[in-house]
Amino acid sequence: KSIKKTGITKKASIHTLRHCFATHLLEAGTDICYIQRLLGHTQLNTTTIYLHIRRLDLLNIKSPLDSLLDKKGEQDD
Repeated sequence: KSIKKTGITKKASIHTLRHCFATHLLEAGTDICYIQRLLGHTQLNTTTIYLHIRRLDLLNIKSPLDSLLDKKGEQDD
């Protein structure tokens, strides 16, 4: 019933809607621990399956070591 109400024409299940809900929360910046609680997962590992959508974002995370090296490079200039 819920899927029909959304107007989705592709084959989908309640799990698909649940996955989309969690993915949109994650993309909006919601902390993964809050998403874990909302989905009722006891293990964070179960929730992390939604992280594959954001792997490109993970590449943009700067290591604290990179920050130290940047500061050292500025001092050397």
